[in-house]
Amino acid sequence: MKRINRFKVVALIFCASLVALAFPFSMNAQRWDKKTVVTFGQRIEIPGVGQQYLPAGKYVFKLVDSLSNRDIVQIFNEDETHVFATILTIANYRLKATDETVMTFRERPAGQPEAIRAWFYPGANWGQEFVYPKTRAVELAKITNEPVLYFPAELAPEVTKPVKSLDEPPVVALKQAPIRAVTPRGEDVEIAQVVEPPPVQTASARLPVLPQTASPLPLFGLIGLLSLGAGFALSVFSKRTA
Repeated sequence: MKRINRFKVVALIFCASLVALAFPFSMNAQRWDKKTVVTFGQRIEIPGVGQQYLPAGKYVFKLVDSLSNRDIVQIFNEDETHVFATILTIANYRLKATDETVMTFRERPAGQPEAIRAWFYPGANWGQEFVYPKTRAVELAKITNEPVLYFPAELAPEVTKPVKSLDEPPVVALKQAPIRAVTPRGEDVEIAQVVEPPPVQTASARLPVLPQTASPLPLFGLIGLLSLGAGFALSVFSKRTA
């Protein structure tokens, strides 16, 4: 009976280990889209046709696709039954990650809605810098006195078109659009003058890091071997003490 009870304990430890390991990996798998629920106390401007606004309220932001350093972000209503915008963004870097979601906005005169600039997910150094249609980007650059990212103005309607699949023409057009930045003087500049590049690391400072998508199966196998070893040890101990 003692031997059986010991084996039950080992089995319970093994199962608990599997659950403990599986849960974090499951959570990481769900976070690839950086789903974030945001509540705005006042209306804000987002990229779109002309001046497009989101009224005060609760919204869901999701990263739905990426292409090299380009990302596609969608903004939904609270229950995710309606898409307000499918927006092109560029990866932007910040030196210090935070534990909370950070939304940055472009400063505007008092009484005018702020224009969304960037979105940083908790714990991430990389965020999404929103790209505006050129016509509006030129206006924002003059108002805020800083460069603004832009794509061709004729693609602005693609932002507000409803899409169910990321291979539909609106998304494809946005991902293939040329992106530049415009200064307050109306001059075109490289996007590097708007987004923050990552810091240069020396070879000695670089450490190998496993990708977040690495499979947890090797760890499961290790847990299984350790559990079998523990069971065998208990079996030998039980025979000696019998």
